[in-house]
Amino acid sequence: MDHPDQTIWDGMLAHLRDHHPTLCRQWFAQITPIGVDGGAMLLRAESDVHRDYLRRECLDAFNDAARTATESLIAIRFLGPDDSFPSGNTEAPDARPETPGRVDANHDAPIEAGEPARDADHDSAREPSPVNDAERPSTPGRLIEAQPRQPRPVFSERGASDHDTLIINPDNGFENFVVGPGNRLAHAAAVAVAENPGYAYNPFFVHGDVGLGKTHLLQAICVSVRQARPEAVLHYVSCDTFINDFMLSVRGGQMSEFRHRFRDVDVLVIDDIHFLAERDRTQEEFFHTFNSLYQLNKQIVLSSDAPPEEIPHLEDRLVSRFKWGLVARVDPPGYETRIAILQSKARLRGLDMPSDVAAFVAGRIDTNIRELEGAVVQLQLAATVENQPISLDLARATFGDARGRTQRTPTIDEIVQGVCEHFEVRRTDLLGKRRHQSISLPRQVCMALARKHTRHSFEEIGASIGGRDHTTVMHACKAIESRTATDPDLESAVRTIERELLERAPRG
Repeated sequence: MDHPDQTIWDGMLAHLRDHHPTLCRQWFAQITPIGVDGGAMLLRAESDVHRDYLRRECLDAFNDAARTATESLIAIRFLGPDDSFPSGNTEAPDARPETPGRVDANHDAPIEAGEPARDADHDSAREPSPVNDAERPSTPGRLIEAQPRQPRPVFSERGASDHDTLIINPDNGFENFVVGPGNRLAHAAAVAVAENPGYAYNPFFVHGDVGLGKTHLLQAICVSVRQARPEAVLHYVSCDTFINDFMLSVRGGQMSEFRHRFRDVDVLVIDDIHFLAERDRTQEEFFHTFNSLYQLNKQIVLSSDAPPEEIPHLEDRLVSRFKWGLVARVDPPGYETRIAILQSKARLRGLDMPSDVAAFVAGRIDTNIRELEGAVVQLQLAATVENQPISLDLARATFGDARGRTQRTPTIDEIVQGVCEHFEVRRTDLLGKRRHQSISLPRQVCMALARKHTRHSFEEIGASIGGRDHTTVMHACKAIESRTATDPDLESAVRTIERELLERAPRG
């Protein structure tokens, strides 16, 4: 095998930074070039999780970079830390560690002593299916994986296809999760589950609005379990995949394979479980799957947009079981947490985001983490196009404040005063307990404007407006958004209040 030319690898990284900036991650620097073999350049990732992510998300970009750097038709092959790649083989590398033993002529990969040889017809005809007895490890708890010619699905030891298995982003480890007041409980519970699956909190049910970090927590559990217990069988899918697999298995008479795939696991992680709503037959099957895993102390991790009792048309017996372990809510991040999230997302991309830029963006975007990450991408692209470092002036220009001024930021107290004046209600009534329409509507407008124009969280707004619960503020925001879309008078009133507030509020 030829020794790799370091200049090729350096050229590839430079090409990726110039032509695929949003794809680049800081950990790309830890990828090790191994060499060139049979027209393929071998790159070794620091973990199997990184390898699988590169195969499924980055292959085209890396191939483009390699062909540009070498000016030849060369392909990239990603390896994990234990993957072997014998000379002369240009197929995808075997996913198993290199071990002493004979070599399978069909795969050019070591075979463990005592493992039966497989012929080419058997392997080529094999469809994704549960592991059969012949493929089970002789050592209890150790998994011997099949050897697909295409990159195997991340954490898919139970036959889900590449397209159905959710991809694990190596950025989504616990070390990159920013903990704040709104997610502290959920984070602590997720860490406990990852350290002691099946016994800490089972099931672990995390819920919250979209883009608040639920998927990050689920994937962090997967990454942690995979690293600490490589022999564990972990299955991570969406609820939609569970539903579709169930329907296809019923139609195809393959229910035994379906149950094997979802019940013979150590950890089952399902995202967006609220899609079980109104799926009576699927709920019945999941009920039995849940019972089977729970009785064997196998870990169940679920996420949802709503708590169990608020998922519509969900059977009471499932609601009860979802609450057997721990139900944790994830709330929107506060201002300080948003700043930390922005700096963390920038650091993962190898970007230097000054604190004043993070503070500016955090003041402009207060909805969810996905929009914060989108803002980082926007700044990265703007910095690339303008060929300049990220700065406050660049951020102002990128987010529509090219005049060099930050938004006017009224306080909650000023918003309360402005709403009271416009609707001609007393401040004591608005902050009190009265629920008459003449009071409740201005109160909801007040909460919605506070959420839109201040940096405060739902909890902080509720506390400032009569000591309300955060769910009351969330409901008020949604109600005003809905009503202003259909009520021109209310929309005009809200716009008038906003204009008056911004005209007299101090600069932020």
